[in-house]
Amino acid sequence: MEAAQKNPVKPPYGLIAVLMIGAFIAFLNNTLLNIALPSIMTDLNVDTATVQWLTTGFMLVNGILIPATAFLIRKYSVRTLFLAAMVLFTTGTFIAGFADVFSILLIGRMMQASGSAILMPLLMNVMLISFPVEKRGAAMGIFGLILMAAPAIGPTLSGWIVEHYDWRMLFHFISPIAVLVLLLGFFWLKDKKEKQNIKLDIVSLIFSSIGFGGVLYGFSSAGSKGWDSPYVYLTIIIGVISLFIFIIRQKRQTEPMLNFGVFQFPMFALASIITMVLNMAMFSGMLLIPIYVQTIRGISPMDAGLMMLPGALVMAFMSPITGKLFDKYGGRVLAIIGLIITVSTTYFFSKLAMDTTYTHLVILNTVRMLGMSMVMMPVSTNGLNQLPPRFYPHGTAMNNTLNQVSGAIGTALLVTIMTNRTTSTGEELAKEAMINNGGAELSEAAMAQIGMEATLQGINFSFFISTFIAAIALILAFFIKRAAPAEDPIEVSKKEEVNKSKLVGNE
Repeated sequence: MEAAQKNPVKPPYGLIAVLMIGAFIAFLNNTLLNIALPSIMTDLNVDTATVQWLTTGFMLVNGILIPATAFLIRKYSVRTLFLAAMVLFTTGTFIAGFADVFSILLIGRMMQASGSAILMPLLMNVMLISFPVEKRGAAMGIFGLILMAAPAIGPTLSGWIVEHYDWRMLFHFISPIAVLVLLLGFFWLKDKKEKQNIKLDIVSLIFSSIGFGGVLYGFSSAGSKGWDSPYVYLTIIIGVISLFIFIIRQKRQTEPMLNFGVFQFPMFALASIITMVLNMAMFSGMLLIPIYVQTIRGISPMDAGLMMLPGALVMAFMSPITGKLFDKYGGRVLAIIGLIITVSTTYFFSKLAMDTTYTHLVILNTVRMLGMSMVMMPVSTNGLNQLPPRFYPHGTAMNNTLNQVSGAIGTALLVTIMTNRTTSTGEELAKEAMINNGGAELSEAAMAQIGMEATLQGINFSFFISTFIAAIALILAFFIKRAAPAEDPIEVSKKEEVNKSKLVGNE
């Protein structure tokens, strides 16, 4: 098995195709639900804080399970893991589709998340072991095209379905496709895996779950609950302490659940930092643009989704192109050019006005997505390329976990910055208006106008801060070097022992 992994004669295209279809519907499902949340609130009679658990809970399950996928990939075959993931995802989809109370819908959503959490690291690991380093960029580019297409069509498709049908159709639409993919996997996937004598460390799993779960929940709750809420700072503190214990425990184990030794390889460590920083900046667009177009400009959710569509499509179709360019030129040139575009367009987004045109927003967002498409996949692939094959499951699990964490931190940071700026600006504008009005109370219309102007200032300031966050990634990109597989530390130590024994024998 190991030999086959290191020197594959021909990539298992059938296996990869089935995995990609499974990952695609899981990603599509993630992007479908956001626009339907208001409809779910009305139909199931729940408030905003409650309905947000459909996204927060999904993220938490991912954050808890993804670190464990490094163990699962080493322990079980691709067939076993894929079928288990698809059974969980399909069952959850059916439960959610027929839910008539919120608790049942949440259970279905979390079952979907448990299947989705396994699919992504599994697919990335198969891609790494199936293609040599010199062809890996193009392969990862196709992988990016499939996965970027889901968020490209998701919001628009969701808006159309919710506008014409019940929100449950979002799940009924996915259900037959999930069943078909499950059947394809059952009949097509035939890989076998030699049994590995490794056991799951339950203590590590507990500390990992509390650690990553606490950090994710704390940061994701900060935007709505505020940083002074004990739900926020206590969960973050408990999460950080648990993560510290988890990391120390992993370092002391011969077969760690999640091997933090991946960070001893400099290009992987650098890639992780760049993608985390860029993730935080990227969330400014995903979070702030919809707020601007719907709250300030009054654009409908359907039109807001259509506005984001060209950028998402550009990101999807650029993925295979950047993959081929990565194989030819490496990640550094692509990352620098892409980050210059990202930094510039993010800065221009900090100059939004009350009358910024729809066309201007579409073009600016599309160019920004073009820049990001030149960074994410090439930088991640370059980092993974430096890992010895034994570290692949740990590298893919670590990447996906850090993406979850950085996304939560970025969202919390930007929401806090926007809220604080909006509040302070609103107070200043209200004082000025009252002075100009001779100290008299302001009308509701005047207060509403002040509220919109303050919100605009908050959004612009958040984009301005995002510009500096993206600039950090740009500076780090100059240190990228084309990575080749490093020697496994265990193999190096074995060679050193052999050389020492030879020297002793010669003496």
